Parts: sequence; C-alpha cells; structure tokens
Amino acid sequence: MNNKNFTPILDVNVSVLTYKKVIRKIEEWIVNNKKEYICVAAVHLVMECQRDENLLKGVNKAGLVTPDGMPLVWILKLKGKKDVERVYGPDLMLKMCRFAQGKGYKIFLLGGAKGESRILARKLKEKFPKLKIVGFKDTLKRPLLKKENKLVIDRINQSRADIVFVGMGCPFQELWIIENRRKLKANVLIGVGVAFDFITGRVRQAPKFIQNIGLEWFFRLLQEPGRLWYRYTVLNLMFIYLCLKRIGFNIKIRKK
Repeated sequence: MNNKNFTPILDVNVSVLTYKKVIRKIEEWIVNNKKEYICVAAVHLVMECQRDENLLKGVNKAGLVTPDGMPLVWILKLKGKKDVERVYGPDLMLKMCRFAQGKGYKIFLLGGAKGESRILARKLKEKFPKLKIVGFKDTLKRPLLKKENKLVIDRINQSRADIVFVGMGCPFQELWIIENRRKLKANVLIGVGVAFDFITGRVRQAPKFIQNIGLEWFFRLLQEPGRLWYRYTVLNLMFIYLCLKRIGFNIKIRKK
C-alpha cells in the first residue's frame, strides 16, 4: 500500500482518512500522472480476504483502502484513530463526480445490470451537468470473459478517462481492478460496490440514520434475503469471532 497511514484489521490495511483526504489524494495522483486504485472495505471484503491470499495481497497494494463499513470505523476509533470517518462507496462516488466536474476530469462507468450503466450516466449528468462522462459499459457476466475483458480495456483506454468507477460488487470488482490495473491508462480506478444500484434507484438505500448506527446491512438483508443472508449473517458473525480471537491472542502475548 502506498498510503502509510493505515491500521490493519484482520490483516487488511485499512486507511485512516476522511473524504477530503481521499479527494486530495486522487487529485495528487492525476496531477502527477500516477496509476493507482482504491478499494472500499466493508466487512464483506475483509472476510473475502481471509480466504483468498491473492485478493488480500492485491487489496493491500491499493493506494487507499477506505473504511466503507461502520464496524471498521468503530474498530479504528477503538484503536485511537479519532480523525477517521466512514468513506462510503456511493457517497465517495458522488463527491468525486462533483469534484471531477469542477476540475474537468473524465470518468468512465464500468458495471451494472443490463442497461444500468447508461441509466447511471444519465442520472449523474442530471446531478452534474458539466461532468465529462466519456464512456460506460454494463458487466452482465462476472468475472468477465477473456475476450470481452480485452474489449473493455481497449474501450476504456480509447476513452482517455482519468477515473474509472467499477461497480461489479465485492470481490469481483477488486479482483478485476487488481488484475487489470497495469493494462489501463486511467489514473485512478475505484471499486464502488452497490453505488451503481443506489444512484440509479435499482436498489433502495438505507436512510442516513440507519447507516450511521451500523444497521444498513439489516436494511439490505430485509430487501434481498435470498441473496444476502450468507454475507450478512454468517460472514458478519465470523468477522466478530475472528476479531475477538485476535484480541484474545494479543492479550496472551502481553502476559508472557
């Protein structure tokens, strides 16, 4: 990881930052023509990293790993990182689009169900009329087939985008970004998870007060129990167990 200000949570190096710091870092990368990527980390990504070593290595090589989930923010605060705030994928995307509009940066939208990336482009133009959206592409199959992936990379490179928002869902978007970072000319790749669905209105977003108390997962579980039950029950419980186990291990070490 290029960012030195991070704290490991189950071996995932989560950056200690705020929205302002993220935007400042992205601008720095673009101005200096650097090639970086950002992972937004919720409990789901942290748990996927526990069973996929290559994913863990790739996530930890990211320029930034933002604390997307409230449990990660709480852990960072418990570890004394008082200046951290939740840097949530959907909100980060909107804040970056507003910033990109002001700076004239070009963006590309990759992800979504059939026709969703086009709808997303329209919704973003309604919010940010001067935003330069230089391309969009749905990703119906995840992971992408090799032939289609090459076409996608060529299309993004030809668009001369500065920022690519990738909305394939975890862990597909992170794996795609890690695998293809070197092939892409865009300065910044950002995995934004369910942001595409929220902004287009395809999926209803939890109210802010529910997000702030850390119950967004429950709100989403009620909407899509068949698809999300494993992620928000089994993986969440495993995350709590592993965190408690890690704390217990540290206590034993100190006693010795």
